[in-house]
Amino acid sequence: MAEEQSRSRLLGLGLDNDDGHVRITRGENFHLYGGSAETHEVMQDKCVRFNEKLSDRGKLLDDLEANELADLAGECEMNLLVRKRGPAQDG
Repeated sequence: MAEEQSRSRLLGLGLDNDDGHVRITRGENFHLYGGSAETHEVMQDKCVRFNEKLSDRGKLLDDLEANELADLAGECEMNLLVRKRGPAQDG
């Protein structure tokens, strides 16, 4: 049986771009869009740190409870908006 891919992703949006470049980065557990060069780099660094901390805990993003996600995001100085799942979205 093929290994099931994680469905959860961290989404980073940078809104301070005024140089006309479209910046997109996709990595393990995250997709980043927009921002100035500096903002985009900061988002990348935070996501890499998040993944390192997640790996240190021996967990996958999908395994995290909401409080664990908030703790990890806080440790990486991320702003976090959590989408609540409804019954039709579970599974």
